[in-house]
Amino acid sequence: MSHTAKHKSKLLSRVRRLKGQIEAVERSLEAEAPCGEVLNLVASIRGAVTGLTAELIEDHIREHVSNPDKDDNSARAQGAAELIEVVRTYLR
Repeated sequence: MSHTAKHKSKLLSRVRRLKGQIEAVERSLEAEAPCGEVLNLVASIRGAVTGLTAELIEDHIREHVSNPDKDDNSARAQGAAELIEVVRTYLR
């Protein structure tokens, strides 16, 4: 089973929140809201997409490369843990 299938409900919840945020931008534009307000909404969407991306990459590493919590090869486990940390830092 794929890691996306294992975490399907959690991932779909995040996507649905993103959908709501995008709809909020649409409503703001329709209502001719001030540009600062629209920019703040768009910035929050960017942050949410980045968070979803980081979660998917981390899960992919743990499932298809090496799970640092379970790998018997300590060097590979350490490398995977370091990679996960770099991804988290990079996608902040």
